[in-house]
Amino acid sequence: MERQEMEAFLALAEELHFGHTARRLGLSVGRVSQLIRTLERRVGALLFERTSRRVVLTPIGARLREDLLPVHRQITAALEHAVAAGRGISGRLRVGFSSQMVARLLMRAIEAFKAVHPACEVTIQEVLLSDPYGPVRRAEVHLQVTELPLNEPDLVAGPTLLSYPRSLLVPVDHALARAESVSLEDLAGTTLLTVGGSAPQHWCDHHFPRHTPSGRPIHHGHAAVSWHEIPVLVADGQGVTLASAGAEHLHAAPGVAWVPVRDATPVLYAPIWPKQGATARVRAFVEALRTAAGQGPGAS
Repeated sequence: MERQEMEAFLALAEELHFGHTARRLGLSVGRVSQLIRTLERRVGALLFERTSRRVVLTPIGARLREDLLPVHRQITAALEHAVAAGRGISGRLRVGFSSQMVARLLMRAIEAFKAVHPACEVTIQEVLLSDPYGPVRRAEVHLQVTELPLNEPDLVAGPTLLSYPRSLLVPVDHALARAESVSLEDLAGTTLLTVGGSAPQHWCDHHFPRHTPSGRPIHHGHAAVSWHEIPVLVADGQGVTLASAGAEHLHAAPGVAWVPVRDATPVLYAPIWPKQGATARVRAFVEALRTAAGQGPGAS
């Protein structure tokens, strides 16, 4: 299949109008018709039903569209990679971050990235834990640095950049506030404050478990929209919560004690991006993140 045939077919499959497709591709209506007829002869079947009033995909055309879309994305990405390699990396890179824990690392990475790629503008935005994958899926950001785990078929996780032990946030007058450390088993007698929203269940269960390691139930309380609300709720005595121990200097609040959790898995942070979004800009910035985290070739 010629690439122009593919472009014409996919554009017409979306527009379902020869005139709109022609304007979109910068071709004449006759040339678009010719490309579609050539492709239909190649396939041996009609791909569109055409009348004077409408254009619709046939079942064979619909199947071909579904099969071609990922191929077209791969070809487009490959060409973008080649152009970026030939011309240098430029344009704008939008980076998301889910926690102030990664802000310092992000700033170091941006500084290193721009030193090598001064023609590429980098912008950043916070990603709410209540919608952890929405911005990257909606292409509001090209990649983001966020908490693991990641178990989403359309997204890819890069190298782990940061790792912090967990703490339990409790009111200062809570019985656990006086302990040197606590166990996840201690959560069975508490109300665990969580973050609500569209976070997948596996991610929520990892960070806000519903059962202790021995299977005892953990009662869940208020589900906040943003994690910034939770220390206030803890101080108010509405429950306890789990958090990255390294965040204490950022979110310390009157009336809240941070107690180490001795048997919890650490909080891991890594870059993530769409599976079809590994552009040259993204790959270069991931390398800058690795370097800033002490893992890349420029790390000392």
